[in-house]
Amino acid sequence: MNYKARQQGDYESLVRDMITGFGNWEFDPADIANPFPNNEGSVHIWQGLDDKIIPYQLNRHVSEKLPWVRYHEITDIGHLLAFKRNFCEAIIRD
Repeated sequence: MNYKARQQGDYESLVRDMITGFGNWEFDPADIANPFPNNEGSVHIWQGLDDKIIPYQLNRHVSEKLPWVRYHEITDIGHLLAFKRNFCEAIIRD
């Protein structure tokens, strides 16, 4: 399987995720306006509880502030959960 997100390798992908996650965003993610004012959609966040890059508390907090976000916590998996076949299929279905 060829994953474009990982085409530079796992190390490079993780470093870029950390640069994005820990960089200056210049806005508060909890203040994002609802892009679905008529409830015609939602945004899903999938979070591995063993993620060493993005703390689950951060995504949990954002999802509690934004009612149009559907938050999924997955135990016993980390940052690259989307690359596990069963989670990848569930993510695509949602």
